[in-house]
Amino acid sequence: MEVQYRKEYSPALGRDMECKIYGHKGRPVLFIPCQDGRFFDFENFQMTDTWSPWLESGEVMVFSIDTIDQETWSDTAGDPYWRIRRYEQWLQYITDEMVPFMREMVNERNGWTGYPGIMVFGCSLGATHAANLYFRRPDLFDRLLALSGLYSAGYGFGFYTDEVVRRNSLVDFLGDMPKDDPRIALYNLKKAVICVGQGPWELPDSTRQLAQILAQKDIHAWVDFWGYDCSHDWYWWYKQVEYFVPYLLKND
Repeated sequence: MEVQYRKEYSPALGRDMECKIYGHKGRPVLFIPCQDGRFFDFENFQMTDTWSPWLESGEVMVFSIDTIDQETWSDTAGDPYWRIRRYEQWLQYITDEMVPFMREMVNERNGWTGYPGIMVFGCSLGATHAANLYFRRPDLFDRLLALSGLYSAGYGFGFYTDEVVRRNSLVDFLGDMPKDDPRIALYNLKKAVICVGQGPWELPDSTRQLAQILAQKDIHAWVDFWGYDCSHDWYWWYKQVEYFVPYLLKND
């Protein structure tokens, strides 16, 4: 498996940001690590083994990036006004810096032109970030795999709220969306999988709330609740990747 390392200065964040790239060609996949995670977690937690069939066959290239959760969602003692705006800067780093880089690289490797859609994938708080990106920027992301996420910003920001928090609290962002919003038609041209277990350390309530909102707005997504044996752990995320990725990679 081809592996590359990249370190570049991010104007949006005012610091160097690191990433690793796995695979030699194929559809671009953005992996967002779990809470406080680093760019090497995709490899260190053996997610590379689970994705290896699609990496080795040239179906996907995975770009694994750094979080800044310790400055944003995890810093619950910090100023929430500043933290949520710092989070917006991280999202800008992804959309304005990583996405063009990913598109350029996969176009070169595959002999493509244009603007290929990107699958965004995360587990735990990484799923929260992935879902925020997918639903806020359907012009960039055309697939979502969100495993064991939380979809209310109350997890990181408590009772504090403002317009930026609501944009990043999926149950509020989609709950506020009019049923005739043009983004809904765009979502329904794409594929989203949102999965959570109901066993140890899982918190499925916000996924249930999100599922109700998606149904009310007629937004198509595969929301799946796994059993009471399914815990908040890598073992189960490997199984879920194996189960859902073939569906997400299939072009219907």
